[in-house]
Amino acid sequence: MSISNHPAFRLFVVLAAIVIILAGLKSSQQIVVPFLMSVFIAIICHPAIVFLAKFRVPKVLAVSIVIALIIIVGFSLAGLVGTSINNFTENLPEYKEKLQGEITWLTNKLAEFNIFLDRKQLMEYLDPGSLMSVASNMLTGLGNALANIFLILLTTVFMLLEAGTLRKKIYLAWEDAEAHDERIKIFLNSVNNYLAIKTLVSIGTGLLAAALCWAVGVDYAVLWGVVAFLFNYIPNIGSIFAAIPVVLLTMIQINPYMALVVAIGYLLINTIMGNMVEPRYMGKGLGLSTLVVFLSLVFWGWLLGTVGMLLSVPLTMIVKIAAESSRSTNWFAVLLANQKDVKQHYQD
Repeated sequence: MSISNHPAFRLFVVLAAIVIILAGLKSSQQIVVPFLMSVFIAIICHPAIVFLAKFRVPKVLAVSIVIALIIIVGFSLAGLVGTSINNFTENLPEYKEKLQGEITWLTNKLAEFNIFLDRKQLMEYLDPGSLMSVASNMLTGLGNALANIFLILLTTVFMLLEAGTLRKKIYLAWEDAEAHDERIKIFLNSVNNYLAIKTLVSIGTGLLAAALCWAVGVDYAVLWGVVAFLFNYIPNIGSIFAAIPVVLLTMIQINPYMALVVAIGYLLINTIMGNMVEPRYMGKGLGLSTLVVFLSLVFWGWLLGTVGMLLSVPLTMIVKIAAESSRSTNWFAVLLANQKDVKQHYQD
C-alpha cells in the first residue's frame, strides 16, 4: 500500500486542510462576517418574499418592501438599544451603591440562620458592571459587525433576488445531480425552516421578556427584550445569560422579591417558547446536545467573534443538517444530536 492511500495519511491530510480553512476564515473575519450576516438575513426574509409572491407582488417590489422594513425596524431598535446602554453605563455607580445595600440586607438575613458570607466577595461576584459586560459587549460587537450595513443590505438584496434559482444552480453544478436532487431539496428547506422558525420564536421571546420588564417596572425594557431575542438563538444557556442581568437589576432597582418574580417569569417564558412552541413547529431531529451547544459557542466565538457567538447554534445546525443529508456523514450528525434524538434513533 502506498503512503498516499494509507488511512492515517489521508486523515492527516484532511485535518491539515481543516486547519488551513479555519485559519483562513479567522484571518478574513472582515469579509466572512458581513457575508454570514447577509446570508442569515436573506434566509430569514425569504419566506416573506414567498408570501408576497402569492399575492402576485413583483419580486423586486417584494424585496424592496422587506428591506425597507428591516431598515426602519433595525435603525429604530439600534437607536433605542444604544441609548439604553449609554444610560445604563451612566447609572452604574448608583446601581453599585444600591447593590451594596441589598447585599448587606441579604448577609444579615443569612446570618440569622448561621450562614455567614463575605460581603466584599459577594460584591465582586454580583458586580452589575461585570455581569452586564457580556450582554453589552455582544451588542457592541454586533454593532461593529453591522458597521458595513450598506454592504450587508446590498448583498442581502442580491441574494433575495436570486434565491429562487439557488437550488437550480446547485443542481446543475453537482455531478450526478439527479441522485442528489432530493438531498439538496431537503437540506435547503431544512435550513430555511430552522432559521425562519427560530427567528420567529426568538422575536416572541424578546417581546414577552420586554413586556415582563415593562410590567414590573425594570429600566431599559427594550434593551432586555433585544438581549432575550439575541440570546434565544443559544438554547439552554442563552436564556440564563439573558436573565441574569435583568434579575440583578430588578433586585437593585425594586426589591429581591420582585427579582424572584422576574426570574420565575423568564423561566416560564423560556419554558413555553423553548419547550412547547418551538418543538411544535420545528419538528423532530433538530436538537443539539448541551455540550455541543456550549462548545459551538466557544468555537464559533473564537473563529468569528461576537457574530460567531450569536450565530453559533444556527451555524452548527446547518452543519448538522448538511451531515444528515448524506449517509457518509450521518455519523457526524449523530455525534451532534441530543440524547432524546439518539434514543429515538435506536427505537426506530
